[in-house]
Amino acid sequence: MQTSITPTPRTKNKTLAAWLAFLGGQLGLHRLYLYGFFDMWAWAHPIFAGLGWWGVERVREYGQDDVLSWLLIPLLGFTLAATSLTAIYYGLMDTEKWNAKHNASSPGTQVGNTNWLTIFAIVFSLLFGAVTLMSSIAFSFQRYFEHQVQEARKISQ
Repeated sequence: MQTSITPTPRTKNKTLAAWLAFLGGQLGLHRLYLYGFFDMWAWAHPIFAGLGWWGVERVREYGQDDVLSWLLIPLLGFTLAATSLTAIYYGLMDTEKWNAKHNASSPGTQVGNTNWLTIFAIVFSLLFGAVTLMSSIAFSFQRYFEHQVQEARKISQ
């Protein structure tokens, strides 16, 4: 007698996905949770964030005048802002849409309900994402314009 045991598909929780995007977004943890280890974008997150952290280390080592650092640091900021936006998107997604997209293999399961933990993930992501995005933009433009002023001084001399 043969019995076939089919594994029950794992349901994906919207609150957990939002928190993973907020806390572990730069490592791609939310993508690994939702799409598995073969998701290309899950592995791209740590690469971009790592380049940004390398830019931070270059500022520590060479100072603020390092041109490569002011090109790399915004990668970290934009990665953090994008994953915060992703956490907001996950948290605000309608329950039916969440279950249709991420829990289609287990119909009737309602795991995408919004609760207070989801709301806190949205609020913290909005706060942190806005700060990192504005900081990245301000840092990028400041360094760019300072570089342009230095080049203009070289030309005028």
